Amino acid sequence: MATSQKVEETLNRINTHMGVLGVIIVNKKGIPIKSTMKQDDTINNGSLINGFMDKANNTIKSLHPEEDITFIKIRSAIYEIMIAPDREFTMIVLQDPSQSGMM
Repeated sequence: MATSQKVEETLNRINTHMGVLGVIIVNKKGIPIKSTMKQDDTINNGSLINGFMDKANNTIKSLHPEEDITFIKIRSAIYEIMIAPDREFTMIVLQDPSQSGMM
């Protein structure tokens, strides 16, 4: 199976989970590569979350230089954001926690 087909299948599978509002994959510069969200939402969320990740990485490196961030989960009353960084790309999942069955 081609890699791009696997990526599409993974995005579609995650996006069908209850409460998921969208999935975004950005490169290291925060530029969206793939998304299940509207273009404006993709660009806005991808850019803001990429900036957050840069600050989080700098903070972790200053506290524990040998450590890398492997996963971040941010939850508010309205949204839950899950961020899974990798070497070249970062996957961002936005969901409504009241619909995800996690409350």
